[in-house]
Amino acid sequence: MSVAPPPTVSLDDRFARELPEMALRWQAEEAPDPRLLVLNEPLADDLGLDPAWLRSRAGLRLLVGNLVPDGATPVAQAYAGHQFGGFVPRLGDGRALLLGELSDGEGRLRDLHLKGSGRTPFARGGDGLAAVGPMLREYVVSEGMHALGIPTTRSLAVVATGRQVRRETLLPGAVLARVASSHLRVGSFQYAAATGDVELLRRLADQAITRHHPAAAQAGHPHLALFEAVVAAQASLVAQWMLVGFVHGVMNTDNMTISGETIDYGPCAFLEAFDPTTVYSSIDHGGRYAYGNQPLAAEWNLARLAEALLPLLSADREEAVALAVESLGTFRPQYDAAWSTGMRAKVGLPAGLDDAVVSPLVDELLALLQGNHVDHTSFFRLLGAAARGDVEPARLLFLDLAGFDRWVARWRDLGPEADGMDRVNPVYIPRNHLVEEALTAAGEGDLSPLDRLLEAVAAPYDERPGLERYAAPAPQDFGAYRTFCGT
Repeated sequence: MSVAPPPTVSLDDRFARELPEMALRWQAEEAPDPRLLVLNEPLADDLGLDPAWLRSRAGLRLLVGNLVPDGATPVAQAYAGHQFGGFVPRLGDGRALLLGELSDGEGRLRDLHLKGSGRTPFARGGDGLAAVGPMLREYVVSEGMHALGIPTTRSLAVVATGRQVRRETLLPGAVLARVASSHLRVGSFQYAAATGDVELLRRLADQAITRHHPAAAQAGHPHLALFEAVVAAQASLVAQWMLVGFVHGVMNTDNMTISGETIDYGPCAFLEAFDPTTVYSSIDHGGRYAYGNQPLAAEWNLARLAEALLPLLSADREEAVALAVESLGTFRPQYDAAWSTGMRAKVGLPAGLDDAVVSPLVDELLALLQGNHVDHTSFFRLLGAAARGDVEPARLLFLDLAGFDRWVARWRDLGPEADGMDRVNPVYIPRNHLVEEALTAAGEGDLSPLDRLLEAVAAPYDERPGLERYAAPAPQDFGAYRTFCGT
């Protein structure tokens, strides 16, 4: 088969030009034998990149950072961050590079970014590399999130490097090519603020406004409007996580974007049995980022963003603090409204129904789910069948049958609408046991389980024959699940 001639790949260096104090020019380590594991062809098309060329030797060299288009300036980005509550003033891209920016089919500027491309001066003792498993995890979970309609960074490709990576054992190495609206984070603002350079902070804020929240530029106080836009974006995002049972696992401030996209799928997972105290991450010993704590963690992170922005809010510190506190106070009601609206849709109840009726019903349901260790995703999908009259499949998930029967009788009296429920309650998510199965097989050279999982989660709301195992909870022998950050 002939390969299309190499296209002109044009990458801008906007971040490097506009914020040189936060951009360290760097080159990816040479990948000795790059081999494509998975390519997101629809995303490539949307970015104006020829999938056939990306599969070529030259295309693979671009995807691992060894081929740099003319005019591009690969950089490691500087940022700070609170990691599990402790502030680290200098984190940055220790194993990542921003290759540059390009425009998608709608004219939106997008970052092309690499993970696992080698050590940078921000590596802090790490090897700067990544193994195949964690990079494929980010690929499948981020694409699953995209299909669910949740704002997220996207995965363009995972390329095996031909280099071994030492973790507990030797593992095959890989580079992930990631696409994002930008990689501006709360930690980016913390870094700029820590330098004491108010003009740098202002330029960073102005870039964030231009790229993500342009309406803020027209506000009477653009930088306060920027903060309020980030608060709103994160309130909406975290509510969506909670509604599908997504557990990020490491909500440090350097992992919270200004755009409102989900980023950095390290020790992430999806709820199995519903329980707000669920923690999957092996490093979250105190449960700081447990499923039920995610709204509180987001609010805490936004308070750190507010602190960083204070010099731009007012020359009078007391006034700046008062403005920030007032704006931060909108997070909780916005989150509550987004979650409540989403939960009403999940249980099929109309928006006009009195909250005094809906809230106790939902609270009782969540207590039943937790007390009976009911699988989160399976239950809400089967509830749609219950709305059509087939209650038994959902009922069989419960040990407390009398409790469920009382609840479902009250719920059905309110006239739930089943078709709408099927549009918001997925059949297929990247279930933890299926992700692990796919990653284990890929490590042994078999990509077919990954391909089948990607096929299932690409259309999460459409039930399809032959995919029953992708809708089923983990088997009993799967055991307690633990995830690892992969560094």
